[in-house]
Amino acid sequence: MSRAVRLIRNIVIVAAVSVALAGGIALAWAAIGGGDLPVHGWIALLLGVFGTVAMAWGLMALAFRSNREGWDDRADAVFDPDDKP
Repeated sequence: MSRAVRLIRNIVIVAAVSVALAGGIALAWAAIGGGDLPVHGWIALLLGVFGTVAMAWGLMALAFRSNREGWDDRADAVFDPDDKP
């Protein structure tokens, strides 16, 4: 699978999760008597949820990549108290 296809697939997954979460939040808002969300409220809610999910996805991807490629192993351990010369 090419990188472009994986990127598009990941974006679609993030968008689907964002829409589902935004719908759940809107239902919870209506259930507590918050009233209907205006269009600007929906836009803000979707952008906030999408941005949060995308940032979490990206940071987790960086953490896994760092671990897989050994970047953590190459860190300088000068200040490690267990490392005695």
